[in-house]
Amino acid sequence: MLAIALALALLIRLFVAEPRYIPSDSMVPTLQVGDRLVVEKISYRLHPPQRGDIVVFDPPAQLQQLGYTTDQAFIKRVIGQPGQTVQVHQGKVWIDGEPLAEPYIAEPPGYEMRSVTVPPGHVFVMGDNRNNSNDSHVWGFLPVENIIGRAIFRFYPIARFGWLEVPDSDVPTLKPVALNE
Repeated sequence: MLAIALALALLIRLFVAEPRYIPSDSMVPTLQVGDRLVVEKISYRLHPPQRGDIVVFDPPAQLQQLGYTTDQAFIKRVIGQPGQTVQVHQGKVWIDGEPLAEPYIAEPPGYEMRSVTVPPGHVFVMGDNRNNSNDSHVWGFLPVENIIGRAIFRFYPIARFGWLEVPDSDVPTLKPVALNE
């Protein structure tokens, strides 16, 4: 009976869901250092990652070249999908020329980033703590194949227990203004 229970637990962890711990402040204020989450692994077998999803992933080659190992998982929010153009300008993230509404960030980005187009099979990810996050604006695009799963639920600390909200991707932008201001 114990062997069956262990086998089921292992199968669930490998293919369905697993717990994760937040070691850094790159996702503040959404996630705090020490938060513990459930990461589900099934949805991306059915559909691609969506803007706003919080994903856990193995470091891509660019990060491995900087010394990160494949057992050091990262967590970030999906900002740009394949074919979309992403830019950071005047404290806002722009998707296809329109500013992204981001009520979940710690503060506006304090840097500029030239316009880049997300290639097929990749996403552009950023931490919610824009000015303290090692993310796509630093190291480039994330291959979708590196995604372990989607963070969906915080189970610790108890005071912050609950589902992780994903912003409505159908209302992605603020009122457009010219990029050349």
